[in-house]
Amino acid sequence: MLDGMVTMSFGGLKALDEVEFSVQEESICGLIGPNGSGKTTLFNCINGILRPQGYIKFLGVDIIKLKPHEIFSLGIGRTYQIPMPFTTMSVLENVMVGILFKRRHLSIKDAKSEAVHFLDFLGLANKANLNASLLNMVERKKLEIARALVSEPRIVLLDEPLSGLSESELRKSCETIRRIRDELGITIFWVEHVMRALMKSVEKVIVLDHGKKIAEGPPDVVARERCVIAAYLGENVNA
Repeated sequence: MLDGMVTMSFGGLKALDEVEFSVQEESICGLIGPNGSGKTTLFNCINGILRPQGYIKFLGVDIIKLKPHEIFSLGIGRTYQIPMPFTTMSVLENVMVGILFKRRHLSIKDAKSEAVHFLDFLGLANKANLNASLLNMVERKKLEIARALVSEPRIVLLDEPLSGLSESELRKSCETIRRIRDELGITIFWVEHVMRALMKSVEKVIVLDHGKKIAEGPPDVVARERCVIAAYLGENVNA
């Protein structure tokens, strides 16, 4: 469904160095690595914010030269580490904006009904009429996901949706992410620092370190690889 090989440089620094990746349709794929390894940079290349060298194919079409709104229209949704809702609008209106932007022929009544459906799916229906500025960070992250889902994506790039959550919230959020794939048929490409949660939820994980891909495969296998342990713990893999 989504695959590529990219190099992204900032001056003399290679933030991504010939990183190959692939995400199968209707899978949950994790992307991990220490801070500064290139995870968000890769997401920014995929959704057109950055223009890397190489190629990125989505459903067989090379999208590397497309603009963000063109990539969005093809069916690639995105959330961000720091949610930025429209704080002068209600939670419901925030979601309706995304619906009406993608399907401008839709009536306000139908957009509202659909927005309520997604808010209910994410456990935010009781916050629908609340001003978005009053949401806590956990609720803002849920709203961020809702805004991504209403764009009718084929794949969603989730950027650290679990940071700051309690143990019970982690379990519920992982359950929701699986439901997005299982019930809505949406593919998930997921960056996360809460490793214990991600590793229990994904079928495959890709590991970056200093802009290079150092491992890829099933999470239980990748977690045992010495290069991955070294990247996270600073161990000398040659020792």
